[in-house]
Amino acid sequence: MPYVNIKITDEDVTPEQKAQLIKGATQLLVDVLDKNPATTVVVIDEVNTDNWGVGGEVVTDLRASQQKK
Repeated sequence: MPYVNIKITDEDVTPEQKAQLIKGATQLLVDVLDKNPATTVVVIDEVNTDNWGVGGEVVTDLRASQQKK
């Protein structure tokens, strides 16, 4: 039983987009590894941008500096 954990920042991701991620990740495992979609588990974790860093910077701060430009 494959288990896929997708972590994304919690920035206005719609239920439709989440459904697309689940469907696409499941289909990828079917196509590449011939896994059974009925036993493939996909979990999406939404992480607050205060708890996510890139390049040594907190994403909340990065987003704020990008909006100022």
